[in-house]
Amino acid sequence: MGRYSQKLEEVKKLIGRLQKETPEQIAAFHGFMEAVEKPGAMDAKAKELVNVALAVAAQCEWCIALHVKGALDSGASRAEVIDAAMQAVLMHGGPALMYMTPVEEALDEFGGT
Repeated sequence: MGRYSQKLEEVKKLIGRLQKETPEQIAAFHGFMEAVEKPGAMDAKAKELVNVALAVAAQCEWCIALHVKGALDSGASRAEVIDAAMQAVLMHGGPALMYMTPVEEALDEFGGT
């Protein structure tokens, strides 16, 4: 299992534990997430690309794994994911630039072409 597949497993395990420990809060968060991620003015691919940029700006490798995979699964190309991530670099500067490394690694692992 690759590094970013492992990150996705860690997210899944965390959510599973929290569903047992704080079911009401996780259910509310999950419901909100589903409502926000549902296609509306933007389609799923566009929303995932925005999420990639936000994940880079937040410097969250778990979020990067989740949203790079989501963007690819929604039909985004490697170039689109990189372009979205670079928007975070523009707005967040050097620290975000360093998080292009996990974006590229996740793209490589998940087969982004």
